[in-house]
Amino acid sequence: MNLEDSIGLIELGNTNLKCLIFKINKDNNSEILSVTTTPSDGIYNDVVVNLKKASDSIRLAISTAEKKAKVSLKKINVIFEQPDFLCTRFSKHKKIDDSKIHRSDIEFLLNEGKKQLMLNDKNQSIIHIFNHNYIVDGKIFIEEPINVFADTLTHEMTFITAPKNNLRNVNQIFLNCDIEIERLISQTFALGVELFDERELQSGVVLINLGLKKISLGLFKNLALVHSITFPIGVDHITSDISKVCSLNLEESLAIRNNIDFSFENNKNIFDENNILKKSFFINSKFRKISKDLIYKVIRARTDEILEMIKKQLKVTSFNFSSGMNFFLIGEGSNFINLQEYCQNFFELNTVVGRKDNLEKGFSACQGGIRIIKEGWETEAIPEIKIKNIEKVGFLRKIFGDL
Repeated sequence: MNLEDSIGLIELGNTNLKCLIFKINKDNNSEILSVTTTPSDGIYNDVVVNLKKASDSIRLAISTAEKKAKVSLKKINVIFEQPDFLCTRFSKHKKIDDSKIHRSDIEFLLNEGKKQLMLNDKNQSIIHIFNHNYIVDGKIFIEEPINVFADTLTHEMTFITAPKNNLRNVNQIFLNCDIEIERLISQTFALGVELFDERELQSGVVLINLGLKKISLGLFKNLALVHSITFPIGVDHITSDISKVCSLNLEESLAIRNNIDFSFENNKNIFDENNILKKSFFINSKFRKISKDLIYKVIRARTDEILEMIKKQLKVTSFNFSSGMNFFLIGEGSNFINLQEYCQNFFELNTVVGRKDNLEKGFSACQGGIRIIKEGWETEAIPEIKIKNIEKVGFLRKIFGDL
């Protein structure tokens, strides 16, 4: 990467595409040249569902950002998060026999983890590998234990992968725009890098992104993304449930969802003295009696289902619910009235709504991407992933020594 070169980032989304162009100046500081938000089409939950529409959307997003920055990009970094992402954790073991641990020992274990992953599912491609623990003779080392004398070395690592065909389709829409993908970055990873400081990422923090169409969970520990999953369900499903059960249109159901108090106590602005939905919420539908109990039952059922899915995933990782680790809520759903309190009671953990000073900018993931590209990330084993034209040099080229 040359100084003063323009570097592009684009974040995929259901509604909007966010594009950011920056450069690293001679003082080694990041200088943002442009940020733009344009409509997204042909992409659903970051999966390409219509090649032509998606290509047109990408072309508009990039060209708009280029004109604003007065530059022309040849490559771009893509931030996205698909429900098809898989998170796989491995612990690989090696005998050292009273010798020093060398970098080649760690590379060997990474290779073994990669081989096992590819053997288990050849249809997946690696996006990230994170080193989150080294265990030397039963003792945990957070940093690489190079030159440490040992009998045994265990390396704990996390792989983030995606289906090859999904990535081929993402690659194709950028090829249609005559631009090459420099690397792919998990949105959850980028958000964690931007929103949390080193102390939080070291001691551990849980990030829950309550989006409209999907919900993502990221568990960070020892400066690594230890576990990550995205569910193809979002807070819009609460709206759909209200609409179906109560026979209201989506506009009316949305108004109820956005005004409900998730303490399920103070909702006088929604229900009358007889605990019936007020007439003002019947925008297009004919007024009829819909009870507070029914609406509460619908909203609670879907909310509890979402939170239970998150809890089950944390249990898979042997998460310690008495660790005092913080939960951070971000995304559209984090703004619901008293949802923070509801989640805190559900998980019995301190729950915090995401930091507004970062999130209001709307480019938190892109800003996290800047840091990842500029500085790298110490626990990431693959610092660079490039996608080339699959017709010329093969689909995915991973750069990490001889991996």
